[in-house]
Amino acid sequence: MLLTVLGCSGSAPGPNAPASGYLLEAEGFTLALELGNGTLAELMALRDPLTVDAMLFSHLHPDHCADFSALTVLRRYHPEPSRDPRANRLPVFAPKEAPNRLVAAYSPDEADRLVTDLSDVYSFTPLDHGTVHIGPFEVTAVSAPHPCEAFSFRIVHNGRSLVYTGDTGWNDPLVDLSSTVDVLLSEASWTHAEGRPPDLHLSGREAGELASRAGVGRLLVTHVPPWTDADAVLAEARGAFDDGVELVRRGASYTI
Repeated sequence: MLLTVLGCSGSAPGPNAPASGYLLEAEGFTLALELGNGTLAELMALRDPLTVDAMLFSHLHPDHCADFSALTVLRRYHPEPSRDPRANRLPVFAPKEAPNRLVAAYSPDEADRLVTDLSDVYSFTPLDHGTVHIGPFEVTAVSAPHPCEAFSFRIVHNGRSLVYTGDTGWNDPLVDLSSTVDVLLSEASWTHAEGRPPDLHLSGREAGELASRAGVGRLLVTHVPPWTDADAVLAEARGAFDDGVELVRRGASYTI
């Protein structure tokens, strides 16, 4: 599998730093994982967005899905599309509220079904606990503690594995999900301190502890907000897990 970072800024985009967005590729199949603020432009710099084969959203906060509206404009109104978006509706795997929430972000006009119904260019599948197959990928979802419906994912292809935490507070099922995974792509939105809001985000130390307890092969730290000291977060993660930790960067690629 090839993982490419479109953006990794947490909670909001920063200067020259798009929010959350990743591509995962194998066997010629491209899965877009999140599409936060600024990530569509990064995707367009790499390839035609119409060549993406499926999308997967962990949750529906804007820093993870805001550019979906712009993608909808492209899919509906591109004058010479490389693929017919209506004949090739894009599969979207997302929390159950996605069709209503994303159409509301695209247009509030409930009177015009052509505008408000996204089923002309997308095919939505609601996520639940358990495993689904998306192209060549086996994707297992577990609930993540966060203020909205949210999931963490274990993605497996040909014996190689990636866990993406999404946005989450600490939870023991995530340790089980991450057990002996090859690569853990973990959010770490702040440094560790007493009094942090519960069930919201991981600290750098918690990301490192998760990697250590789960026995992962490599830890990639992501989703650091522009107001957080990224070096301090990275130092915390390395203090808890010293077997290979890296802070991801926009445009970076990783072979899994």
